[in-house]
Amino acid sequence: MKAQMTLTVNGEERDVFAAVHKTLLEVLREDLGLTGTKHGCELGECGACTVLVDGEPVLSCLALPVECQGREITTVEGLAQGERLHPLQQAFAELGAAQCGYCTPGMLLSARALLEATPMPTRDEVRQALAGNLCRCTGYTKILDAVELAALRLHRAGQIERSQARAGDSPGARAMVTGRA
Repeated sequence: MKAQMTLTVNGEERDVFAAVHKTLLEVLREDLGLTGTKHGCELGECGACTVLVDGEPVLSCLALPVECQGREITTVEGLAQGERLHPLQQAFAELGAAQCGYCTPGMLLSARALLEATPMPTRDEVRQALAGNLCRCTGYTKILDAVELAALRLHRAGQIERSQARAGDSPGARAMVTGRA
């Protein structure tokens, strides 16, 4: 039996006609072609299939798409803005936090949820947020470092934006705030 569903994925409404027994993971990969979300254990134990639903990490191998109608689903494909990587993606690339890369999409999305809730997390908070995401290649240190680097960059960017708003919109004021006088 198949059902017609409308899912909002990465800010775009998508109509799907899929078998009712398919998981969100299967619909994302097979019906919508969003293969960044990975098949892992398919038991909800590894975190490779993590996506965000209304900003919260969800194991897509355990979720049914029909339950996600009317909610915002974010996959790893929705992190970057055009050609500009999300600061988490940039930090992971710079610090070598992804080795084989299989766990990376789930790690990135779990980390994004953390940084949305806790902009400057402690290392223990990062560990706790990523505890459900397993990596077989790294010792996790570079992953933790990358999340902390992204948090710092996002924090600094927020400070610059707030400073620019206080300084006004004039080119001279903007140059003083950014150091480009």
